[in-house]
Amino acid sequence: MKSAHAGNGHLRDFTTDPRVLIIAAIAVVVATAGLFAGIALLKLIRLATNIAYFGQFTLAELRLEDTPLGYAAVLVPVIGALVIGLMARFGSEKIRGHGIPEAIEAILLGRSRLDAKVAVLKPLSSAISIGSGGPFGAEGPIIMTGGAIGSLIAQMLPVSDHESKT
Repeated sequence: MKSAHAGNGHLRDFTTDPRVLIIAAIAVVVATAGLFAGIALLKLIRLATNIAYFGQFTLAELRLEDTPLGYAAVLVPVIGALVIGLMARFGSEKIRGHGIPEAIEAILLGRSRLDAKVAVLKPLSSAISIGSGGPFGAEGPIIMTGGAIGSLIAQMLPVSDHESKT
C-alpha cells in the first residue's frame, strides 16, 4: 500500500515529515520542564507547610503532629484560604479550580493559550492551599503547571494552534 505522501511511485511508509521531529523535540523540552516544575511544586508545598505550621523557612520534612500551634492549628487552613482568595481576587480568577478540567478546557476551547500570570499564580496558590491543609492533591496543579509551561513555550515558538495542542 502506498502512503498519501508517496512520490515517484516509491513506498514511503517509514518516512515522516521533518516537522514531526521538530514537534517531538519540543515535546521532550516541555516534558522535561514540566518534570522539574512538578518537583519544584512539591518542594513549594513542603515549604508552605513548614511556614504555615512551624514558622520555619525550610524544606525539611517536619511532622505535623509536632507543630507548636496546638489547637490553633485548626485556623491554618482558614488563613490559607483567605490568602488564596486574595490572590484570586487581585491576581487572576483563573487560579480557581483543580487544574485538570481547566487545562483540558484551555486546550479544547482556548487555542491552547494560557496566561503567564496563571503559570505563576496557579502553582503558588496550590502550594499555599495544600501546604496549609486544604483538601486537595498535587496532581491537578502539576498538570496545570505543565500545561502552562507547554503553552508558554508554544507561544514563543513558530508553531500552529494545532501543533501546540499536540
